[in-house]
Amino acid sequence: MYKIVSKKPLNATVTQMEIDAPLVAKKAKPGQFVILRVDEEGERIPLTVAGTNPEKGTVKIIFQIVGATTERLNHKNEGEFLQDFVGPLGVATHTEGIKKVCIVGGGVGCAIAMPVAQEFHRLGADVTSIIGFRSKDIVILEEEFNECSNKMVLMCDDGSYGRQGNVTLPLKEMLEAGEKFDQIITIGPLIMMKFVVETAKPFNIPVSVSMNPIMIDGTGMCGCCRLTLHQDGKNVTKFACVDGPDFNGYEVDFDEAMSRNRMYMDFERHAYEETCNLFKGVE
Repeated sequence: MYKIVSKKPLNATVTQMEIDAPLVAKKAKPGQFVILRVDEEGERIPLTVAGTNPEKGTVKIIFQIVGATTERLNHKNEGEFLQDFVGPLGVATHTEGIKKVCIVGGGVGCAIAMPVAQEFHRLGADVTSIIGFRSKDIVILEEEFNECSNKMVLMCDDGSYGRQGNVTLPLKEMLEAGEKFDQIITIGPLIMMKFVVETAKPFNIPVSVSMNPIMIDGTGMCGCCRLTLHQDGKNVTKFACVDGPDFNGYEVDFDEAMSRNRMYMDFERHAYEETCNLFKGVE
């Protein structure tokens, strides 16, 4: 059993928890994830490590309430316990030799991008962060990005905060102005990552994409995170959870990934509604 040391809402649908898991805290690196179960009857879900404190033995997770399991998880409170918390899993984000990096995060994907930006900052790299949200009321982790970035741009689709527009707007402006990055790392909705890749392509800058959004069971057995990569004129199959979650953005077939990702939306919505009904009146 794994104790919830702290819990706080970051916005109406995103929650941050700190979990007592000393072995995971000792080994986890940015870009890796854990698999947890809320209770004995719960399903396994993968969540990215959003930070660690090896001295305290805690691991930070940030999740959006989008389905039945995250709804159950959000009903857990500080001092209560999770059934399972296994990790770290996945391949850590590559940092070696990168001196100037641009981190592009969208929505709850910023929870994954933040520890990556913090790690590059710790290593002494020049960090530019571009983070985007639909509106001011769902902005998260602004202070954390400011602290670890040499330059930070916050975008909102509706113009209610920061600059109006999506994350590709300032990225394109920077690249057209002659900005050179060793690497662009983007984490967020699939459609956002697709357009970040397309924005960077004319400038021949390497782009790494995190395919966490398509992971379900985190072990490769379900096949839902299957990816088609275009490598050397051939189509190669990889799994986001086992082989990633980070991949060369220029190789990923985003259209196929987005199509597969939509297959489970109706099922997940139904399960979420059932869980919400289960918890009505509990609190």
